[in-house]
Amino acid sequence: MGMKYTDLVTSPERFFRQSLGEREELRVPGLIILAGALAAAVSGYCAGSLSARMMEPVLQGMGPVIVAVTVLATFFGTFVAWAVWAGVFYLISKFLGGKGSYSRCLEVVGYGFVPQVVGMVITVVAALVYLPKVVVPTLTSAAAQNPQMVKDATTALMHDPAMVTFTEIAVLVAIVFLLWSATIWIFGIRQVRELSLKHAAICVSVPVILYIIFQAYSLTGV
Repeated sequence: MGMKYTDLVTSPERFFRQSLGEREELRVPGLIILAGALAAAVSGYCAGSLSARMMEPVLQGMGPVIVAVTVLATFFGTFVAWAVWAGVFYLISKFLGGKGSYSRCLEVVGYGFVPQVVGMVITVVAALVYLPKVVVPTLTSAAAQNPQMVKDATTALMHDPAMVTFTEIAVLVAIVFLLWSATIWIFGIRQVRELSLKHAAICVSVPVILYIIFQAYSLTGV
């Protein structure tokens, strides 16, 4: 019997138990990551456009390049995150006596990324609502030669009320939906790495909590 994808959300342990009877399959997890990458790229476009507008008087004609770099970084960064999370879980679970392949960890992380795709879509909506309201400071060619003025302009951009609100929403959404993903990853890692629930929880929770602490710290610095 094939896997029921609704079980991924309603009963992740059953979903991954059934997946062990299937061949390793990265196509569907890859498509999930691709969806997240596309959503991240849209947010990147919105944020990159602000930086491009601020720097346009200095880097004339380079605005599209700034935007393109930001879009590409956020798009491919999602795939990098996929590989990194899988690698972290693989290494920690190996230390805890886990068995199985790295590709299985990729499979689990990809499937468990579904909640974060939802979170990324919410972030895109927030970006479309709040970022157009941001008052973007502009730099003159003379000001660009002064590091302090560049820093002040960047600080003013990041502390614009609309930007602050968007940043808070983006970070909080990321944390909430990462926690949802973590619950799915725990059951997935437990199954594909043949760990106890306790060890699987340790394997997933430690890096996730450390990442959330980092995100919370970045939020306080806004």
